[in-house]
Amino acid sequence: MPEVALVIPSYWSRPRPEVWRPGDAVYDHPTPLDAEGTLRRTLESLQVLPRRDFRLVVLAVPTSDEIAAAVERRVEAIVREAAVRLAVPWSVFGPSQLARVHAELERRGLGHLKDLLRLRGYANVRNLCVFVPHVLGADTAVLIDDDEVFEDPDFMDKALEAVGRTLGGEPVYAVAGYYRQPDGGFLVPEPAEAWARAWGQVEAMNRAFKAYIGRPPRYKVTPFAFGGNLVLHRALFTRVPFDPGVPRGEDIDYVINARIFGFKVFLDRTLAIRHRPPPKTHPAWRRLREDVLRFVYEREKIRGQTGLPGTVRVRAEDFDPYPGAFLKDDLELGAERAARALAEAYRRQGDPEGAREVLRTLELMHAALDDPGDPFSDLVRLQRRWTELMRALSRPELRRGLARALAGA
Repeated sequence: MPEVALVIPSYWSRPRPEVWRPGDAVYDHPTPLDAEGTLRRTLESLQVLPRRDFRLVVLAVPTSDEIAAAVERRVEAIVREAAVRLAVPWSVFGPSQLARVHAELERRGLGHLKDLLRLRGYANVRNLCVFVPHVLGADTAVLIDDDEVFEDPDFMDKALEAVGRTLGGEPVYAVAGYYRQPDGGFLVPEPAEAWARAWGQVEAMNRAFKAYIGRPPRYKVTPFAFGGNLVLHRALFTRVPFDPGVPRGEDIDYVINARIFGFKVFLDRTLAIRHRPPPKTHPAWRRLREDVLRFVYEREKIRGQTGLPGTVRVRAEDFDPYPGAFLKDDLELGAERAARALAEAYRRQGDPEGAREVLRTLELMHAALDDPGDPFSDLVRLQRRWTELMRALSRPELRRGLARALAGA
C-alpha cells in the first residue's frame, strides 16, 4: 500500500497586542502565540475519518525567528496530544529541524541547494510540505490547512482514489478538492465593496467554481487549485516545485508550473473540506497589491516561454475563467480601476495613508511591467535545482541522514 502523509502547515505570530513587527513574514491570519488558534480544532476533526493509514506531518511556521522556539513547543504540544487520541504516527517540522536538514545537506556536499528549503513565504512552506513527506518515504502528500475542518468520513478514500492512476489515458499525479463555505456551498460570497466589484476577482472565481465544481463529471483537468485541499504524488512533486516568486496564490501558480512541465491537475468535485478561517488581519490594499503583483508575474511567466525542451507552451486562455481572466492584456486596466476605487474608499473613510498605499500598488505594478525580469527562465532554473535535490534524496545514506535530522537524532 502506498505511503501517505497528511501535511498541515500552521502559521504563528508574536503574542497580542503586538502580533507583527516590520520585517516579520506576512500571512493571512497567523495565530498569535497567546491565542487558542485553529490547529487543535482541525486535528480534532480528524476523528471523523475511519481511515487513518497516514503519517501526520505538521509544519510549525513562525512569522519571526525570535519566536521560533516557542512556536515549535506550542505546535508540538498540540500535535502530540491529538496524535495520541488518533493513534497515528506524527512529525512536527519547524526551524530547528530545518537547521539540522541544512547542516546535513552541507555535510553531504549539497549546501548549494539548501536555499530551496525555507520556512518563510507560502511557496517555500508548500515546498517543505512535500519535501518532508518525501524524506519520510511517502508516495503521496495530502495538503491541508490549519483553518479547516474534516466533515466527510470518506475524505481520505476520495483523496487517494485516483492519484497515481490514469483517467482517460492521462496519468493523475495531482488531485485538487475544494472548500465548503460557511453556508455549505462552494461559491465565495460576492463582495459589496465597489473596488472589489471593479477588480472582479470573486466573480471570475465563482464562474470557474460553477463550471468545475458545480457540474459533472467528477474529475476534470482544472485551471485552479486550493493549497489547503490538494493531493500530490511524488511523480509530480519531485519534478515540479512551488515558485517562491509569487507572494500569494502559490496553489494556483503551481497549476501553471505543472502544466508548463507537462503535468495536469485534476479537480475532484466530491472532495470537499470545510473552510473556517479567522478574519484576515491585513488591510485590503495589501491583499490587492499582492494579487496584482502575482498576476503580473504569472502573466510574464507565460509570455516568456521559449519552447524549451521538456516544457509545454501554455496560454492564458488555458486557465480560463480563473486565473486566466487576470493573465491577459487588460490586467493593468482592471488593476487601475480597482485601485482607484479602493483609494477613493480610503479617502472617504478619512484614511489618507491607506489611499497612498493603494496608489503605491500602481507604482509597483508599473515598475514590474517596466522591468519584469524573466520569470519563465527563473522557473526553469528553480525546477532544475529542485530535481537535483530530489534525485539526491534517492541516495539511501542521504535519506537516512535527513530522516535522523527530522527526528532530532
